[in-house]
Amino acid sequence: MIWLLRIRIRSFLINSVWFPPLIGMLVAIPIHRLVRAIDLSKGWYAPVSLEGTRTLLTTFSASMFTFFVFVFSILLLSVQLASAQLTPRIIVFFYRNPVLKFSLTVFVFTFSFTLAVLFRLADQVPRMSLFIAMYSSMACIGIFLYMIDHVGKSLRPIRLMNLIGNYGQKVILDLYPHPFTETEDTETKASNVLEEVAFRIVETRRTGVILEIDVRGITELASRNNCLIEFIPQVGDFITDGDPLFKLYHGGENITDSRLQRAVAIGQERTMQQDPGFAFRIIVDIAVKALSRAINDPTTGVLALDQIHRLLRVVARQQLNAGQVFDKTGQLRLIYRTPNWKNFVNLALTEIRHYGNDSIQIVRRLRALLENLINIVPTQRAVALRAELEILNRSIEHNFYHPEDRANAAFADSLGVGGSR
Repeated sequence: MIWLLRIRIRSFLINSVWFPPLIGMLVAIPIHRLVRAIDLSKGWYAPVSLEGTRTLLTTFSASMFTFFVFVFSILLLSVQLASAQLTPRIIVFFYRNPVLKFSLTVFVFTFSFTLAVLFRLADQVPRMSLFIAMYSSMACIGIFLYMIDHVGKSLRPIRLMNLIGNYGQKVILDLYPHPFTETEDTETKASNVLEEVAFRIVETRRTGVILEIDVRGITELASRNNCLIEFIPQVGDFITDGDPLFKLYHGGENITDSRLQRAVAIGQERTMQQDPGFAFRIIVDIAVKALSRAINDPTTGVLALDQIHRLLRVVARQQLNAGQVFDKTGQLRLIYRTPNWKNFVNLALTEIRHYGNDSIQIVRRLRALLENLINIVPTQRAVALRAELEILNRSIEHNFYHPEDRANAAFADSLGVGGSR
């Protein structure tokens, strides 16, 4: 239960854009009381008229309220337009933006602090309280300008895809920590077990997308009960009430269904915490939308292939049979499904090749990607890439009528169009 609660709290803090401003509002009140107490104890009063101060702070507070309402409206409109242009799955990165959260927190803090100062004005004006209210309001203008610049640039396709590529690379290295060995990825031990009849099947009682599983907790549970547990779906799969969730082999009579179900985090939308394929999915979606007839932006498709090329190079260096966990004695305790090399190649390239089959930029960039990977990946993994290259060659023959265009499309170009060998 602690693991699942920790996952929910982490998800809430990362994805919530309203919680930090709420904290800023709540913190403003005790800070104002502290500052006011210091002013009164030290006798610090500003040599300004009470009426003029009240008018100034009223103007500041009203302007600040209008200001952050306007900011919220503009930002939400901007992210909606960007998601419509690229993919709706980028919205989550907008709400995770630390600059956005910090800026909104400062805006709400300043508004709340100014109201508190205005409400408690008496015969004299506390100097430190007035200065904080005034200068924080002016500082909000600079923070606003920086936030608009930062958020505006972060919504550009290249910045978003680079951010997704960074997330994806980290997840790949976390999920597949071991470098590739000379032997092909194998699942021999798991295959032998999966041919046996399961002692018990645990069904889910929830509906949603699998976000994460508690690998360490399940392994320890299986080790304590001297059994083997198989997690049936793959992280990222959609499941509903009654779907099989776990299989138990060689015992596990004392493990309750509720204990196993608490080891699975389920939500509404895929995340990248244990799902490296989701990084590919977002980038491919951006490329596919850019290649649609309505948008027709193959250059964005080429930028997407740059990030896909980067991620495939990372995947190619890692051992991918990660879905087997052993305890300290070397006993296999947990089996779960993870994408293999062919899954990654199909996910990364198939749809882009299909939707960009008549674009000179896309086919040339795809060829450069495939030829580069074939030269650097292990021999076993080059087979899937050569198959993709053969399909690309047939696609060029089919979609480009003139011989000159076919020869041009068969040229490998890392820029799409404009590069050299």
